[in-house]
Amino acid sequence: MNADNQPLRPPIAEDQVRLVVEVFRMLADPTRVQILWALVDRELSVNDLAGQAGKPAPSVSQHLAKLRMARLVRTRRAGTTIFYSLENEHVRQLVVDAVYNAEHAGPGIPPHHRGAGAVLELPDRKRATP
Repeated sequence: MNADNQPLRPPIAEDQVRLVVEVFRMLADPTRVQILWALVDRELSVNDLAGQAGKPAPSVSQHLAKLRMARLVRTRRAGTTIFYSLENEHVRQLVVDAVYNAEHAGPGIPPHHRGAGAVLELPDRKRATP
């Protein structure tokens, strides 16, 4: 394990850096984090998301529009209802990792590590050991 022998990562192209910054900007809002967390394992309508986030539906709609423009969520129409879901597995993993990382800042054993030898259920995707 000699860090000097590890190849350096090439710099990120400036346009990619701007996109990464935009993703982090979208994650820098408590309501948007609540919305994304609610979508980790299912799709939901605006009204369902408003209930989850404890915010009025028009406010949640505005946040969803921003998340959609940033390509973090996608939509599916069923009749007159529009359902929202995370855009892809990378967004899902980013949200899960951010929440789990925040849990490590609190006291005690983070909720996602509780249970000796327990297998973590990552909703509808894959299993991992803590």
